[in-house]
Amino acid sequence: MEPLRRILHVDDETDIRDVVALTLETIAGYKVESCESGTEALEKAIAFAPDLILLDIMMPGMDGPTTLQALRKNPQTASIPVVFVTAKVQPGDVSRYLELGALGVIVKSFGARLLCEHIQNYWAKHNGVS
Repeated sequence: MEPLRRILHVDDETDIRDVVALTLETIAGYKVESCESGTEALEKAIAFAPDLILLDIMMPGMDGPTTLQALRKNPQTASIPVVFVTAKVQPGDVSRYLELGALGVIVKSFGARLLCEHIQNYWAKHNGVS
């Protein structure tokens, strides 16, 4: 299994971007690039070449599902695994997000260690490790 090194994090809230970047860089040692919009993510995903994208679902302009669709249409970003991050999960939402092509869903009420565990678990799942 290839090691997870680079994560692109997309969220319209500055505080969340800052906390996630600090957490993932200091605790897990990942290189994190942050974006505040889906449009910015489409550009940075090509230049940054992340191993994994953490993508907020509810953002103004281009939301997470729309951003994921655009990523999948571009051959340079089509195979990058995406994990949605959201504050609200209703019954049936997770299965709908998985059907859109997401690797998984993380609910925003996470602590630092739990966030790192979720990411490692989804990375292992992506690589076929149970």
